[in-house]
Amino acid sequence: MTAPTPAAAGAPAGDEAALLVVRDLVKHFPVRSQAVFRTSSDSVRAVDGVSFDVHRGETLGLVGESGCGKSTLGRCLVRLLEPTAGSVVFEGRDITRLSRRQLRPLRRSMQLVFQDPYASLNPRRRVGDIIAEPLRIAGSSRADAAARVAELLEVVGLRADYAQRFPSEFSGGQRQRVGIARALALKPSLIVADEPVSALDVSIQSQVLNLMEDLQEEFGLTYVFIAHDLGVVRHMSDRIGVMYLGELVELGAVEQVFTAPAHPYTEALLSAIPEVDSDHAVRRDRIILTGEVPSPINKPAGCPFHPRCSYATDTCKTTVPPLAALPDGRSVACHYPLAGAAGG
Repeated sequence: MTAPTPAAAGAPAGDEAALLVVRDLVKHFPVRSQAVFRTSSDSVRAVDGVSFDVHRGETLGLVGESGCGKSTLGRCLVRLLEPTAGSVVFEGRDITRLSRRQLRPLRRSMQLVFQDPYASLNPRRRVGDIIAEPLRIAGSSRADAAARVAELLEVVGLRADYAQRFPSEFSGGQRQRVGIARALALKPSLIVADEPVSALDVSIQSQVLNLMEDLQEEFGLTYVFIAHDLGVVRHMSDRIGVMYLGELVELGAVEQVFTAPAHPYTEALLSAIPEVDSDHAVRRDRIILTGEVPSPINKPAGCPFHPRCSYATDTCKTTVPPLAALPDGRSVACHYPLAGAAGG
C-alpha cells in the first residue's frame, strides 16, 4: 500500500457549545519499587495527553483493548481520580482547578454508572437507601427523597415498592437499573457509563441499552460511553474515540469510523467483527496484530502503535504523530492515514 500524504498537525478545536472540553489530559500512576532503600521514578502512563469535546445531548463512545486507559480516563472526567496534568472543562469551569468544596455543586451534574452491578451496590443497604443517598447528601428531606426514589424506580422500569428490597434480591439487569436510577437522582447533564452492560447477558444488555437511549431522549442527557464491544458502541454512539496505550488515535462519527477507518489500529479492531448484510454475515479479512502490546511504563519512541503496525516507516519510529484533523472532520493520530479515509 502506498502511504498517503502525512496528516497536518493539530488538535480538536474547542467548541464553546460543548458540555465537556478535555485538553491534554494526563494520568500517570507512580511505580513503587519492591527493593529496600530503592526508589523508582517510573510511572504507568495510563492516560497520556488526551483531547476531545463532548457536545450536549450526544453520546461519545470510547473503545480500545483492555488496559488502554479508557476507564481511567472516565474516572478523571468526573474527578474520581485526580489528573496528573491537563484540563477538564465542564459547563464552562475547569474542574481540575477546583477545590473539593468548589467542585461539590458541580458533582450534581456529572455522575458515573459502574461496570459491575454486583460490586457497585452496598449489599447491606436497601435499594431505596442506595438511591436516596445522593439526595440526602444534597440536602433533600427524607420525605422528598422517598418520593424521588419511587419516581426514579418507575423511570428505570422497576416497581416503587422495590425500594424496600436488598440488592441480592435482584437480577444483574435489575441491579444495573438501580445503578442508573442512583446516577439520575440529582438530575445530571453528563453521565460517564463505564462498561455498563459488559457484565450482563446479551438479552439483558439490549434492554439496558434501550433504557439508556430512552432516558437520554427524555432528560437530554449527555453520555461518555466506555466499552470494549464495538457492536454496542456502534449502537449507542454518535461519535467514537479509539484509544491505544493511553492515547486517542482516532475520533470521528460512527459511520465514518466503521466504514472507512483512518488509523491502522482501528482497522485491526474492526476486522475482528463481521459485516452483516440482508442475507448473511461477511467477515472482513482479519488483521492479526503481531508482537506484544508495549508497556505503559516504557512506551516506544515515536508512534506508540508502530511496533505492531504493518504500515510503519522510519518516521513512525521516531516522531510522535499529533491528533490531526482530516478533510471529513474526524481526527487521527497517524502520519499516514489509511487511503479509504476521507475519500483518500
